[in-house]
Amino acid sequence: MITIDHLGIAVKSLATAKSIYETLGLEVSPEETVPQEKVRLVMVPVGETRLELLEATSEDSTIAKFIAKRGEGLHHVSLRVPDLVAAVARLKKDGVRLVSEDIKTGAGGHRYVFVHPASTGGVLLELVEGH
Repeated sequence: MITIDHLGIAVKSLATAKSIYETLGLEVSPEETVPQEKVRLVMVPVGETRLELLEATSEDSTIAKFIAKRGEGLHHVSLRVPDLVAAVARLKKDGVRLVSEDIKTGAGGHRYVFVHPASTGGVLLELVEGH
């Protein structure tokens, strides 16, 4: 079954952004860095999904460029799929545009791939392998 894994939110400051969620009584994970994406992040569990707050660690990161162009806000929607390799193969077979065809490993050891907004009606879609 495919479910929403998390919503990725680009922020200028994790310290500032996470405070509203802590004030609401939500638990915020310890900070984690994903060097290949040049981001620092925290996860905020909300019901059966999570919010991922993303802060750039470099001016040339995707998150820094996103904020410079669009400001802070929703960056991507992440779906959990049972078999990431099979999902990527189906998408490629159907001509769906991927940001990168390489499956990467990110925060929490999750394997992921991004589907380009040109193939999803303008939304950056991340697919993560379910655990």
